[in-house]
Amino acid sequence: MILNEEQQLLKDSAKAFLNESSPVSALRTMRDSGNDHMPELWSKMSEMGWPGVVIPDAYSGLEFGYVGAGVVLEEMGRTLALSPFLSSAVVAASLINRLGSEQLKEKYLPVIASGELTAVLAADETGHFDLSRISTRATASESGYTLSGQKRGVIDGHHADLLLVVTSEGDAVSVFAVEKSTAGVSFETRLMVDSQRAADITLDNVTVNENALLGTFGGAAEALEFTIDVAAACSAAEMLGVAVETFERTVMYLKDREQFGSKIGTFQGLQHRAAQLFAEIEVSKSAVLAALQALDTDSDKRSVLASMAKAKCSKVVQNATEEGVQMHGGIGMTDEFDIGFFMKRAAVCRQSYGDYHFHADRFATLRGY
Repeated sequence: MILNEEQQLLKDSAKAFLNESSPVSALRTMRDSGNDHMPELWSKMSEMGWPGVVIPDAYSGLEFGYVGAGVVLEEMGRTLALSPFLSSAVVAASLINRLGSEQLKEKYLPVIASGELTAVLAADETGHFDLSRISTRATASESGYTLSGQKRGVIDGHHADLLLVVTSEGDAVSVFAVEKSTAGVSFETRLMVDSQRAADITLDNVTVNENALLGTFGGAAEALEFTIDVAAACSAAEMLGVAVETFERTVMYLKDREQFGSKIGTFQGLQHRAAQLFAEIEVSKSAVLAALQALDTDSDKRSVLASMAKAKCSKVVQNATEEGVQMHGGIGMTDEFDIGFFMKRAAVCRQSYGDYHFHADRFATLRGY
């Protein structure tokens, strides 16, 4: 349950890079300027090879594994860096690698690994990641398939070059690779509370050829379950970074702030709250690492550990950010202080790829409850 030497080196280099290239002040500047992404940051990440971290070497990736992706995401959570790393380089790339034909892998994975192309999973239609309620349909035609339906809240969808569209055929599901320039695809961009953008996507009789189908028609269920595991565990890693950074900033404030002639960190009530939060964060670290290691080994406990990590970190990051704002007192409620940015990012991360209730229920179901 520890990082190996290479993983620790990646973590250290990610920390140094993000502290220099993407501090929290960069997010504030982006928000205040009205921009919706950080293209220079993604370009620098691409130069470092990060978009290929989970992609096999055969497709120009680093093949560093999900623990490697997790340590990068944890550091990204600590600086609130915005990029399509999770949505494209981790989640979408994993689904293509798991389900795609050799032709599709060779077409898309190398350009995802280089950062030239971004792809996103377009699955949810409810706004709360309920994949049992997919109404998007794929109808076979002479030229291939015709897709019709809508997707909601696709993070990074407004900038994505490629959509991995999930369709339903009764109890079966399929996935199609649809390029954003395809006729009939339209986007409506939404601003989220943490200054990220998401897209509501409409597919109006979108025609694709048969090569756009990943795997077999109606045979994507197993690959989607794996992708949910990837998204849950890696999203939990980002939330862990948010929680750790919030905790450390709060402790520093407790040590500096004076009230009634004493440092407020000497007040026993605040010490107890900080100690409890520290213990919960330490448990979360173990849960996240176990889930990432299970992904790398494709363990039969993979899904249980992934949902456990996401559910646990959802609660812990909520507690960490709420405690952080409260222990900063009145200044914690102001926009001029950075602590509120962490609460906003935590709120979005908790909902992404299934919230606490989704993963707690999934965990219970997998455990036979």
